[in-house]
Amino acid sequence: MVKFLLILLGVGWLLGQLVRYFLRTKLAKFARQVSEVSREQQREQQRKTRPEAGVNVDFVPREHLKKNQKDLQGGEYVDYEEVKE
Repeated sequence: MVKFLLILLGVGWLLGQLVRYFLRTKLAKFARQVSEVSREQQREQQRKTRPEAGVNVDFVPREHLKKNQKDLQGGEYVDYEEVKE
């Protein structure tokens, strides 16, 4: 009877250690996945809020180009004063 109890306690302790090990590894893997998803969401949000470094224009109508050339032929000089803080 004592032998049976010792074996039962040993097997129970061993199973407890194995369950604890597997739970730690699974929880660590889950935590890594959650942090990876949150990082990806932050990157996506920053891409949406932050404007790109440059602007690419694929097509400019010829009418618009002619109109701008006429507007830039002359103009008034506006005197300004720099304000230093």
